[in-house]
Amino acid sequence: MSSELNTIIDRCRSEGLRRTKALEELLATLLESERPMTLAELAESSRLVNQCDKATVFRLLQRLADKGIVRRLGLHERAAYFALLVPGRHCDYLICTSCGNIETVNAPCPVRDLEKEIQFTTGYKNLYHELEFFGTCPACAA
Repeated sequence: MSSELNTIIDRCRSEGLRRTKALEELLATLLESERPMTLAELAESSRLVNQCDKATVFRLLQRLADKGIVRRLGLHERAAYFALLVPGRHCDYLICTSCGNIETVNAPCPVRDLEKEIQFTTGYKNLYHELEFFGTCPACAA
């Protein structure tokens, strides 16, 4: 088990979540994923498909989101995507308003310097931001 995964599990425990095999496998799946995942993708992943049912995955995701360990992304009428919030790791997202697909923005974050300036001028600690861009993906635009 990676030290990053152990750190996240320790954070879960400090937030009052029970350490279970299903929780470990869910966190490991999200940690290894290069993009946010839907409930269906998570429940059908190789780590979870034989570990627990979709309802259990959903309940775990809700608890993790409530504790600020997982972020729910997506348009309200579309399937939700879930991404692990890892301190020091930052992702911005592109969200298609037609199909609901979500991709990670593969470009330098334009808000980093502004975030540092705001932290310096306001005195806020542990400042972070979340940035989402909405539009029509190439497949839907065709």
